[in-house]
Amino acid sequence: MSDTTGFSEASAQGTATKTQVWVAFSPAGAVGSIHHLDNGYGVRMLNDSDYRGIYPTLDVAQSALHANMLPGSDRPEFKEH
Repeated sequence: MSDTTGFSEASAQGTATKTQVWVAFSPAGAVGSIHHLDNGYGVRMLNDSDYRGIYPTLDVAQSALHANMLPGSDRPEFKEH
């Protein structure tokens, strides 16, 4: 089941089938990462052990990661790792 944001409620976990990872950097340093999974793009903040959510596209995942940052934070720079 997905809501209008594209977040998959069925599972906040996924299996990495590709090695694509994007690290999100703010002026203070790394703040999180996005992992390409078999069922979408998993978002983790820096100290998370599990994904906060699985999203259908990289753009939606980037927006979700930014939304999990402190209010007023600039959008981070995403670098493929």
